Amino acid sequence: MSTEKLTPDEEYAFYSRPENQEPQGQPRRRGKGLSSPIPVRFTPEQLDAIKRRAEADDRSVSAWIRRAVEHELDRPA
Repeated sequence: MSTEKLTPDEEYAFYSRPENQEPQGQPRRRGKGLSSPIPVRFTPEQLDAIKRRAEADDRSVSAWIRRAVEHELDRPA
């Protein structure tokens, strides 16, 4: 398999074959558990953009926002 991004149809076809459903490498465990939810408000335009970006990355909105926050926390202030 190449490292090129698959279309959703190609991805479905690839993973529908049993030989491509075997786990590879060491299991990945989540770090510490997540904290309690916190309320964050976005404008409708921001939320639409976030939803589009999350969908393009095949992530939930929450996971996309967590990744964006992690990215910002990793860079110098």
